Amino acid sequence: MQARMRASARDPWRTLFVLAFVVLTALKVSIAATLAPFVDEAFYWQESRHPAWSYSDVPALTAWLIRIGETALGHSVLAMRVPFLILGAAIVVLIVRMAADLGGSRAGWQAGLWVLILPLAGTLGVLALPDVPLTFAAVLGLYAFGRAARGNRRSDWILLGVALAIGWLSHYRAAMLLLAGIAFLVATPRGRSLWRTPGLWIALAISALGLLPMLAFNVGNDWAAAGFQFVERHPWTFQGASLLQPIEQALVTTPLLYGLLLAVLIAALRRSPQGAPWDLFGWAALVPIVVYFAIGLFADGDRFRVHWPLAGYLPLLVLLVLLGREWIAHHRSLRWLIGGAAVMALSGTLAVLSYFAAAASPALASQLTGLKLFPKHLVGWNESAAATRVLLDDSEFADSVLVADNFMLAAQLDFAFGGRQRIYVLDNPLNARHGRAHQLALWSRDENALRAQGARGVLLVVEETALRERDRSTWLNALCARVDMLRLVQRVDLYDGRKRFALFSGVRRDVLATGMSCAYPSATALTEP
Repeated sequence: MQARMRASARDPWRTLFVLAFVVLTALKVSIAATLAPFVDEAFYWQESRHPAWSYSDVPALTAWLIRIGETALGHSVLAMRVPFLILGAAIVVLIVRMAADLGGSRAGWQAGLWVLILPLAGTLGVLALPDVPLTFAAVLGLYAFGRAARGNRRSDWILLGVALAIGWLSHYRAAMLLLAGIAFLVATPRGRSLWRTPGLWIALAISALGLLPMLAFNVGNDWAAAGFQFVERHPWTFQGASLLQPIEQALVTTPLLYGLLLAVLIAALRRSPQGAPWDLFGWAALVPIVVYFAIGLFADGDRFRVHWPLAGYLPLLVLLVLLGREWIAHHRSLRWLIGGAAVMALSGTLAVLSYFAAAASPALASQLTGLKLFPKHLVGWNESAAATRVLLDDSEFADSVLVADNFMLAAQLDFAFGGRQRIYVLDNPLNARHGRAHQLALWSRDENALRAQGARGVLLVVEETALRERDRSTWLNALCARVDMLRLVQRVDLYDGRKRFALFSGVRRDVLATGMSCAYPSATALTEP
């Protein structure tokens, strides 16, 4: 045993893994401590201030984790993200353990390195998003299922149930984990033999506990959350442009590595009749990769979704280490292909981290203004909050009700003020489009709640660049139907107009003035509309 430990300590792959893990973690922590909240992060932070079993957009675990971070470390962007950084690191450790169980310690270190340099996985945890605990649940579930299928120990089945429950508490896409497991149980001889195992049913019973809070919320709220996730946010009509999804996936995973992962998937399916690990890992990878592609042909294409198949790539990274040895033994030239894939993947991960670092620095972010990849959802919030704070400190606005024109801006202002300033939100189309309108109503933060206030003045903060260009003028010109006697007080113009905010004084309206519109002030005006 001591000889084995000394050999492991001398393993250069272990040294390389530890070095890469420490450096990458330090970079992620540095970025997480300085990057302004992403728009969804800020709303999840708001949810953490209103503890509940579930919410109108996602289940409760993301908000719970944020609350844990801030309870332990105080209010800050880093405190909010610390639990997610920990889970991101735990995913890497689990992959190392899985690969080591199958191919020895060296295989574990190599698989861990692949996870660190895969852009989608290596950057996981920088943002406090549901995909972090969801991916953790997927990896933990795969680890537990593999052990349970081999040894049939009750503790492993219980761990599988806990992992699936974590998935259900993270996101509705946890259904994909269950679908992948069922595919393995139906399509493979080893899987079919497990139906008679009591442990499997114990795991499914435990997993249902994670589903109960989500079901309870939907039953009590006319299925608002499920309706948004599965009906309202998707057009459910064929979109030809979505046929390009494999190209998108090749770009976000880096082309050489993507090609290798597909080759590994094909090899795993061919070896599936041999049993473990090919059957379980092959189906765990195939189902999310293929099903998400099929869904993507008909689903919402406006919002970021390239991260959906990540859970399918992670088991392939483990198999890549095992197969890579065989491939190189037969074709030594493949060493250069695999090495090139590693270099390209590492470059992709560093590029993503550099992008986040640039978004955290106004000077660097300004260099991205001419690019389509301008980080509009990560910049401008500190400046808009600073301008709002100055006006609220002015005696003219000391008693005004603070109102934002959309949920994203309201969440960012709320985060900047640490939850100490009550903020109402106008019924912007963005609120419903992102599944947040119902939650705002539950919190009494929507326009109906604003109208229920007494006859007080309003300080309205408008994010002029929030909506698409084609929708922008209609919304802006209708603001006077929602707040009376609007007067432009200040405009905050950032990043060559890519982010623009306007602050108005006004008086709340008792009712919406349907059909009323007015001339919204030009970009340079500081006069009453």
